[in-house]
Amino acid sequence: MPTALIVFIALTIAGFLIHLLCMRLLAWRGVTVRRTRFGVTFIFDTEDADGTPVRMLNVNGAFQSVAYATDELWSELPVSYQREQARIISELPRLRRVAVVGGGGFSMPKWLVDHLPPVRVSVAEIDPKIVDIARESFGLDRLEREHGENGRFELAIEDGWSWLNSQEEDFDLIINEAFSGSKPLGPLTGEEGVRVVRDHLCEGGTYLATLRLPLEGRKARPLEETCDAFATGFAHAWLVPEGADEPTKPGNNTLVASDTDLVAAGCERLAGFEWRRGAR
Repeated sequence: MPTALIVFIALTIAGFLIHLLCMRLLAWRGVTVRRTRFGVTFIFDTEDADGTPVRMLNVNGAFQSVAYATDELWSELPVSYQREQARIISELPRLRRVAVVGGGGFSMPKWLVDHLPPVRVSVAEIDPKIVDIARESFGLDRLEREHGENGRFELAIEDGWSWLNSQEEDFDLIINEAFSGSKPLGPLTGEEGVRVVRDHLCEGGTYLATLRLPLEGRKARPLEETCDAFATGFAHAWLVPEGADEPTKPGNNTLVASDTDLVAAGCERLAGFEWRRGAR
């Protein structure tokens, strides 16, 4: 047998054994590993700064969702930027029907349905394996069981933008949680993104998106382009930053756009954050 072939076989076996050992070590440490549409996914439990159990969902090296791992806190939001988004949402002048593009661990849909009755929430998640994980480990099964039949929650397993384009009933609020780094999943930037959102909002409705990008520097360009596009397409746009003291590091920044002056309508948490096209 040629030496090169022997070496190849040996390396292949060694790689397999190392992979198997790593999987067993991760399982021993309580980490579940799955392969999903967007890469290897890790699910594991830890604690927050207060010692409360939390469950983490890491997809392809990036944390996609965090949830409390107790029945009492199943619908609460453990992450600060999502709590700030929830405060903004709770101050909106009108909220009856909400669309969420991107499910992940379904943290925001759980909070919306459990805390803001009688709001109806529709979610589109493209990856059925992520949906399975959410049902098994992040409380989606409870959300469907308790609110699926009463019409307050519905789930579509398909591409979010295709799903949104197919909707005949408009929404008071569209939340985009499908933004991944510098690559929008769907037509988030530019005129197409604005058109898709506007076409499916009620008059005076609101768009809210999480932009996981730095505020300054070369890598901030997608954030600036997105904010400029929505500031042009809507009467008002606001950017609520996370980690403004470290603007060159990626943060979970919140974009809000509406034809309604939400600050004048009582959404005080947006005061001072209005985005002006070309301001940067």
